[in-house]
Amino acid sequence: MEDHLMKILIIGDGEVGKSTFVHRYVKGKFNDQYRMTLGVDFALKVLQWSEKEQVRLQLWDIAGQERFISMARVYYKGALGCVVMFDVTNKSSFHHCHNWKQDLDNKALLPNGDSIPCILLANKCDLPERAVSADSIDEFSKANGFVTWMETSVKENKNVGESMRRLVQEIMLVQSCMDPLYTGRQVTVNPQLDSELDNSRGKGCCTTKPQPETNDKPART
Repeated sequence: MEDHLMKILIIGDGEVGKSTFVHRYVKGKFNDQYRMTLGVDFALKVLQWSEKEQVRLQLWDIAGQERFISMARVYYKGALGCVVMFDVTNKSSFHHCHNWKQDLDNKALLPNGDSIPCILLANKCDLPERAVSADSIDEFSKANGFVTWMETSVKENKNVGESMRRLVQEIMLVQSCMDPLYTGRQVTVNPQLDSELDNSRGKGCCTTKPQPETNDKPART
């Protein structure tokens, strides 16, 4: 069994749902008890990617509050992929994604100097008070080099597993392009083997787009 280890960053403003997203993805449960991340939290998720490949994801949940940002940058080292998350009901958290992505591109690079694969997640899509339009998100995603963007609801388990599979798929593709001997060239998930397909598939509210500065106060998670 070929084993792939991937360090994945989860970044964005405080209180947009990063920690609950990781908990839902790893544990398969929704945790509605808010607990501020202090610095960084870690989680491990193992995926049976194919008959011959296993992917071990190290998920680094980075604190989004301003007082933690200066010390958080050291955690970017060695990352192969990233999730930038905002709260679709909080416009300032969306605007701040520009700063998060810019800082990421400056400090987390692949060996060839390219930016690491990054996906943009518009969380809390189950809530009615939407503050950011899908067109705005799509335009921003394309303009800032995101692999794609998706709307997610951690509470209703919408696009949680799918968004992570899409990111892993892109990482595998990038790695295979950089290293011809990289065994992760097979990027198609086998539904019979992928341990996330059953407990992360949701229905309904969320939309998946095939592609894709302010001084406001930080958002809420």
